Amino acid sequence: MIGDKKVLFSGMQATGNLTLGNYLGALKNWVSLCDEYECFYSVVDLHSITVRQDPAELRQRARKLLTLYIAAGLDPKKNCLYYQSHVSGHAELAWILNCFTYMGELNRMTQFKDKSAKHADNINAGLFTYPVLMAADILLYQADVVPVGKDQLQHLEITRDIAQRFNAIYGDVFTIPEPYLGKTGAKIMSLQEPDKKMSKSDENANASVYLMDDPDTVMRKFKRAVTDSEGCVRYCEEQPGIRNLIDIYGACTGKTSAEIEKEFEGKGYGDFKMAVGESVVAILKPLQERFAELEKDKGYLDGIIKENAEKAEYYALKTLRKVQKKVGFPERAR
Repeated sequence: MIGDKKVLFSGMQATGNLTLGNYLGALKNWVSLCDEYECFYSVVDLHSITVRQDPAELRQRARKLLTLYIAAGLDPKKNCLYYQSHVSGHAELAWILNCFTYMGELNRMTQFKDKSAKHADNINAGLFTYPVLMAADILLYQADVVPVGKDQLQHLEITRDIAQRFNAIYGDVFTIPEPYLGKTGAKIMSLQEPDKKMSKSDENANASVYLMDDPDTVMRKFKRAVTDSEGCVRYCEEQPGIRNLIDIYGACTGKTSAEIEKEFEGKGYGDFKMAVGESVVAILKPLQERFAELEKDKGYLDGIIKENAEKAEYYALKTLRKVQKKVGFPERAR
């Protein structure tokens, strides 16, 4: 707790370009959470280097992501928006927690197996201990809740296990985080393979809509979106492509699937795909315009980065000093 508010932590990696799925599934829904929670949103650039990165490109993407946080509506005065690498407590706590995490637990992590298969030439220790750094991210701010998708639930579970193990030895040090069960965003699937989640790293350029795509590109991608053979706009398991487009249209317009089915009754897929594309262009336009304004204001962004890093570090150090004392490290001279 900070004041009378519970703490919420989340973050996104500074790799690739954010997709419509990232926005509708997470970012858009973060905006109102600061009314209920003390929110920390990190650009998790430490996590990014488990895969080789071009240094200049990583710096550029990290700044772009933080700018997108603000452009999407996250007020940096009400939310703490910061670079993970600017708060050394993340790495320091991760090392301590490594010593309270078992190899068998890390061996069971499905994401490690998946990423190892994709990057067989670079199966490094960081990739293996990635969940421990994620645990440190969460526990450092004594987060009460963490918004997680199904693919990250396993990481939250190991975070809880590590925290409970540490608390059992040293007393009530860490808050045990719960998954955030409030309003969740739509799960947006690939436009080309609707059985897979829309991804920043998809090699098929037509599979994902990126937040900085211009209107012509957005419309072209929706025109090429995979549909089905039934020929009608109906929300059902048998039509994953159409179901995904209905989810996107609903998330952009606020309409229910029943309302959308009624709106496009008797109309073809072409009309429907055009309408979905136009609804996406409409919600991306203000975000893109705000992003362009922010990008020009270097002084404002630099000030936000400095101010928010200092806020994050203040709360991180409170936890870190407590943990260091508990495990027996000498206190620093004041």
